[in-house]
Amino acid sequence: MFTKLSFRQLLLGAFLLIALLLSATSIHALLTLDRLAEHSRAMGQDALALSASAQRLAERSITMERSARQFLVLDDAAFRERYVEAWRDARLALDALATGLPGEAAPAFAEWRQHGEAAWAVLQTAKGRRGTRQQILNQALARLPVLNDTLADEVKREVERRNGLLLAELEQRRNVLTGQVLFSIALAAALALGFGMWLSRPLRQIESAIGQLGGRRYDLPVEVQGPDDLQHLGRHLDWLRQRLAGLEADKERFLRHISHELKTPLAALVEGVSLLEDQVAGPLTPNQREIAAILRQNTGSLQNQIEDLLRYNAATFDAQHLRRTSTDMAALLRRVVDSQRLQWQAQGVGVALEGAASPITIDADKLAVVIGNLLSNAVRFSPRGGTVRFTLAEHGGRLHLDCMDQGAGVAPADAEHIFEPFYQGERQPQGARRGNGIGLSIVREYIAAHGGSLQLLPSLQGAHFHLELPYDD
Repeated sequence: MFTKLSFRQLLLGAFLLIALLLSATSIHALLTLDRLAEHSRAMGQDALALSASAQRLAERSITMERSARQFLVLDDAAFRERYVEAWRDARLALDALATGLPGEAAPAFAEWRQHGEAAWAVLQTAKGRRGTRQQILNQALARLPVLNDTLADEVKREVERRNGLLLAELEQRRNVLTGQVLFSIALAAALALGFGMWLSRPLRQIESAIGQLGGRRYDLPVEVQGPDDLQHLGRHLDWLRQRLAGLEADKERFLRHISHELKTPLAALVEGVSLLEDQVAGPLTPNQREIAAILRQNTGSLQNQIEDLLRYNAATFDAQHLRRTSTDMAALLRRVVDSQRLQWQAQGVGVALEGAASPITIDADKLAVVIGNLLSNAVRFSPRGGTVRFTLAEHGGRLHLDCMDQGAGVAPADAEHIFEPFYQGERQPQGARRGNGIGLSIVREYIAAHGGSLQLLPSLQGAHFHLELPYDD
């Protein structure tokens, strides 16, 4: 289903999904905090109401006691009415406390009401002995302060209990929110990682395909999996691969054909010049012999160029067919250097090998050609008594090989063209025959076929070639 969408749509969808997840978590956290704040305010108001009711009950009990005693002394109905009002307010406060306090406080409420009603009954009885009424009233009202303290303690315990419940709920909500936030962050990170890996896979496939095309590996089809637009790009890259493969095949065919077509008349020319020089057709004058020598020299040069063209064409074709084996690069270096010992000793040049590296999976024969071409090129340009130095190293998952000589180096104008086929630099060793200009081109072809890189690095003396080969290619 996702493959029908474009890369941009999937990327935008991934961002929106992650943003929606984090936003939902944030909104849920805000709503939870809002509910907790509302609950805390409600519990605070209930606690204040309970405390106010307990305080009002204590005040009304004092008013009741004072009004009852004054009524007994003065026998004034106003004091009895004041008692009635205080008793009514006290009952309202008792009802409020009974609603807010647990059932354990019910006996205290009942006793408080009983004593209040007993005092009211005394005030309603006809006048009798003052001492008897006073004694009954004292007995009825004496328990009210004790009961008030009991109810105040119950209110305090209830407030503490509710505060404890609120704190426990806050802690539980905090743990839940913490878990939800951590889960959301982990899920968002997992989604981002999953989408990133899934979306980066076609990009890596495209990068690999471009590397294959740059390395002239046209035999491997380009396959890109992922969003629809990247698949479309992959199909275009595969079309480009087929076009490049066709052009490469046409070029090879043309080179083979033109080389063959040139060799046949060239062989006839060489044979004809040889017959002229041998004076088969008759004696030659000095001018004719000079002309025959010029013909022999130029036909020989043309023959060498055609052979170089064939050799480069064969090397380019062979670079596409690698036979990889695990190879000890240091041992391969020593073997190639020993095989050319006579050449570099005859030139009075020394060769130094330094460093080591883990075995690497390469085509050993082609890398032997690479090392041999670098060595012969360095020996050719090195002065007598000079040293050609090979340095081998391994870091960053790649094998590094440096070849440094003490010759004249490469002219700045030649640095960009030194690896082009048949290009010959400005600086040439004195007294030496000019090269064919394909040695470094073959080196570049073989290194590129291995997925490596070849560079000419700046050097104070001589030329410094640096090549890298990947271990995971």
